[in-house]
Amino acid sequence: MKIMKFLAVSLMLLYAASSFASQTAAKLYKNPNCGCCGQYAEYLERNGFDVEVINTEDLTAIKLEHDVPEEMFGCHTTLIETYLFEGHIPVDIVNTVLEEKPFIRGLSVPGMPAGSPGMGGNKRGSIDVYALNFGPMTSSTIYTSF
Repeated sequence: MKIMKFLAVSLMLLYAASSFASQTAAKLYKNPNCGCCGQYAEYLERNGFDVEVINTEDLTAIKLEHDVPEEMFGCHTTLIETYLFEGHIPVDIVNTVLEEKPFIRGLSVPGMPAGSPGMGGNKRGSIDVYALNFGPMTSSTIYTSF
């Protein structure tokens, strides 16, 4: 009987560990004084991502290091797998990119649009999500809207 209990507990722990290990790692760079960035990190975590939050006083340097055009600057920068996600992008759109693996550098929702994930307020109309294409720093196109 003790062996059965031991095996049952061991299997449950193995299952829990494997579920935890299967989370997708994300690095979110943000200004240490920004509350909505923290809310976006929590949003990602609630949706299955293992988020490492990195506070930086020079967020612009991170964006420029990853060739984000200034007009595409979002509130924070998140790196997941080989992609860059700039700003408050809905998790279903992030997951689509991670599953379909399009030939882009990443996505951007410029600024801090009200009603987007992690932001308060009411959304007014649709919000465009831009693909950050390879090529010149100004190369971006509308990927989708939400």
